[in-house]
Order: sequence, then C-alpha cells, then structure tokens
Amino acid sequence: MAHQVDTYGGLLQQIHNDLRIQHPEWIQQNGESPMCDSYEARLTELLFASMPVESNDNIAFPDRELSKR
Repeated sequence: MAHQVDTYGGLLQQIHNDLRIQHPEWIQQNGESPMCDSYEARLTELLFASMPVESNDNIAFPDRELSKR
C-alpha cells in the first residue's frame, strides 16, 4: 500500500514505521532496533546529501573572481 508523504518529517516517520513492519525480526524485546536505527541514519544521510544546496560563494567571498575556481 502506497502512502502520500507531504513533509520531510512525515517521510522519516514512514521510513521508521515501514522498516519495523518489514523486519519484525530486527525488533528487540525492549522495543529497540539498532538495525533499523542504522538503516534510518544512513538513509537520512543519503537524503540530506541529495538535497540541493544554495551556493554562498558570492556572500562569503564577495571580492573573489569566479573565474579562478
């Protein structure tokens, strides 16, 4: 079943829930899941790395010529 996610926080929550549904064997008796936590952390890193970032080159170094890069 596909779910519509409207926010980044909603996406993270959906990933959290789906990992636990798909891999109940990763859940410890106390409810913790180091394996799920590891997957979530790695996916969060990948999502963050794929987000576009605005360049601050002209703000940080206003006198630097762009052609020297």
